[in-house]
Amino acid sequence: MHRVPYARDGIGTGMHKGVVVVGVQWGDEGKGKVVDVLSDRFDIVARYQGGANAGHTVVVDGKKFILQLLPSGILRPGKTAVIGNGVVVDPEALVKELETIEKAGISAQDRLRVSDRAHLILPYHRSHEVAAEQARGAGKIGTTSKGIGPTYEDKAGRRGLRAGDLRDPEIFTRKCREVLADKNRLAASLFPSAQLGDEIIAQYLACARRISPYLTDVSAFLNHQMSSGKRVLFEGAQGTMLDLDHGTYPFVTSSSASAGGASTGTGIGPSRIGTVIGVSKAYCTRVGSGPFPTEATEADGEELRKRGGEYGAVTGRPRRCGWFDVVAARYAAGINGLDALVITKLDILDPLAEIPVGIGYELDGNPINTFPAQTELLERIKVRYQTIPGWREPTFGINDIAKLPAKARDYLKFLSDQVGVPIIMVSTGPQRDQMFWLDESKATELLTGS
Repeated sequence: MHRVPYARDGIGTGMHKGVVVVGVQWGDEGKGKVVDVLSDRFDIVARYQGGANAGHTVVVDGKKFILQLLPSGILRPGKTAVIGNGVVVDPEALVKELETIEKAGISAQDRLRVSDRAHLILPYHRSHEVAAEQARGAGKIGTTSKGIGPTYEDKAGRRGLRAGDLRDPEIFTRKCREVLADKNRLAASLFPSAQLGDEIIAQYLACARRISPYLTDVSAFLNHQMSSGKRVLFEGAQGTMLDLDHGTYPFVTSSSASAGGASTGTGIGPSRIGTVIGVSKAYCTRVGSGPFPTEATEADGEELRKRGGEYGAVTGRPRRCGWFDVVAARYAAGINGLDALVITKLDILDPLAEIPVGIGYELDGNPINTFPAQTELLERIKVRYQTIPGWREPTFGINDIAKLPAKARDYLKFLSDQVGVPIIMVSTGPQRDQMFWLDESKATELLTGS
């Protein structure tokens, strides 16, 4: 267990401020790779929300890592990885993930901190979510059935168990039995054969022996480190359009996936965040049900899916594919206060002679300038497109702006001008070195975070 004092010295006196990396679309934008690349410039990478429903794919020296709970920074030697209080932690999934990276020769010892205030996912959360999804029928949300939503429900209902409870077997056992009694009373009327007993307690206490050494007061740790001059990169899961408050509700995740979640999800004050960087694909995707205004027609969508390998890193589910949505991106830019954009998967558009971009919405024949809150309105939206000439040259693997086709540069400039946010970096493949700075001087200025 790690304990550090709260540090007040240095707050607001020119110390380094944190940088947040957030998804601009419906998740799966490539944040894991971007965080992995940027983390080389930081001391600490802190994850602030979501759970094992995230799937951050990073390729290092040809080896693919799919991280679900661990921040991408864990793959960088010497970097500290933090799981904040806003994350919901499945102890079994965390132990399994630690074992996976250790087999690959990556040690988390002395480099991982897990908030003792993070809520725990238990088996009944997963069964609850599966049953709830089945009950919705055609109106299902399309969750990963990892127990994320029900865990956040218990957190809000003040009946959850937290990671800190794992430190003391007696306390955990007592609290767990109390919760199980309530869950079994509910299950008796709904799932008579699904009674849960002490086997869960034994199972989780076994995980506790592995996890407890990493438990930390993350707020105290991060505030102390930042006041000592350490640089922190905050990593979100999912994307802005899946944010519980600001996304396409109810087809959203159960946490604050936007940049504001970095503060509440780690216990650092908003004044300690200096820069927010949004990550977006050069086109658009979403997984599961819900409105998707710029979804492509069947043939075009299938071609994007095939070329982009658009299948969920965690679930393997095929992603719905479509064109870049300027209205949604502008909306996300406002919610997050975006300072810059990173565009990923530019190479997927290489063969296209023309690339549609959604630049405006119409509702019942009238133009609208905002992103509607109601699902029913979003489903009636008509998108106004502008067609941009394609470059029809290979960009896969390019890591030098000088080698980028002129029309590809024009496409990026168009997106930046339309959204109103500068693009500082572009990705053209899954490897670390298949990225390049579009504006390195601007990037350096933003990433200093001071």
